Amino acid sequence: MKRRRLLGTAAASAGVALLPGRVTAAGDGLAARVRPYLDRALAAGAPSTVFGVVRGHRRYVAGASRNGPAPDGRTVFQLGSIGKTLTATALARAVHAGTVRLDTPLSLPPGFAVPRGATRRITLRDLATHSSGLPSLPANLLDGADPYNPYAHYTLEDLATGLPRTPLSHEPGSAYTYSNLGFGLLGQALAFDGVDAMLRRGVTGPLGLSDTTTALRPDMASRKAVGHMDGEAVPDWRDHVLSGAGTSMYSTADDVLRYLNAQLHPERSPLRDAIELTQRHHFTDPATGLRLGLGWHFGVLADGRTVTWHNGGTYGFSTCAAFDRASGTAVMMMVNTYSDGSHAFDALVFALLGELAGS
Repeated sequence: MKRRRLLGTAAASAGVALLPGRVTAAGDGLAARVRPYLDRALAAGAPSTVFGVVRGHRRYVAGASRNGPAPDGRTVFQLGSIGKTLTATALARAVHAGTVRLDTPLSLPPGFAVPRGATRRITLRDLATHSSGLPSLPANLLDGADPYNPYAHYTLEDLATGLPRTPLSHEPGSAYTYSNLGFGLLGQALAFDGVDAMLRRGVTGPLGLSDTTTALRPDMASRKAVGHMDGEAVPDWRDHVLSGAGTSMYSTADDVLRYLNAQLHPERSPLRDAIELTQRHHFTDPATGLRLGLGWHFGVLADGRTVTWHNGGTYGFSTCAAFDRASGTAVMMMVNTYSDGSHAFDALVFALLGELAGS
């Protein structure tokens, strides 16, 4: 992939032939339902993949690989933009604590010129629903960027320089424009220069997500899958400024299933009120009808069921998580390869969720 094209995709989040692959699994009962989706993920180009399911009181994890050991529930992948829902949960906690409101205007320390619309300022709700009008990336993010690690060089000083050069595409609150910049600024608005610690303290810690972090511990590094693009190994993304967008977050299938179980059953979670707030409807795009909670997107399966979901991607990993509270079912997937935008891997998650939720 050429350097210019690669940098231009920095905002990122099936075949049916069965391939032989080595498989590991935990749990029972769901193996026959999940196995075809593992095969299809490998057929779609994944070097390895892991799927996880929550169904009623059961959790199930299975992995497959083209070569070598198959991943399992403790294998570490980069999570990508699913991490935005963690930042949205931190916002919801702050709302219930009374420290901010959803209609609180975006505010950063002096020196950071926040773009604003002609009629009103950007609010925290706008950021959490991708309706701020901010573009996906700061205007100067790609200046001098490593094409395989485009956020690594970016500093707070760069952000202060780039914000005045970043125009809005529409008035805040009027339309949907997916924005990594918006969620990065949401994290900075909640905990300036301390986003990662805020997420550990306020979200991943209380939910017991010990392997969901931007800091790759030595024991996690030894369990981490290697990311790939076009069949070649690529470095993990690093991001010290816009990490509220999930750009440099790591996680495991076990952790994502714990997180999804909390989404299915907020009443059992220490973050009940915050989780419920993130899952409420907060914005509808007038052009497409797309509905959003805080961070979460709402979609419709083939049988008409409404599902809540988010996907994620870096240049080495692709992920997707979706759940249906009505049936008590959730499905997640991680693969260690970049997705080219065809959403073939996401489609597997929705298909499996539809199959399980409807049976």
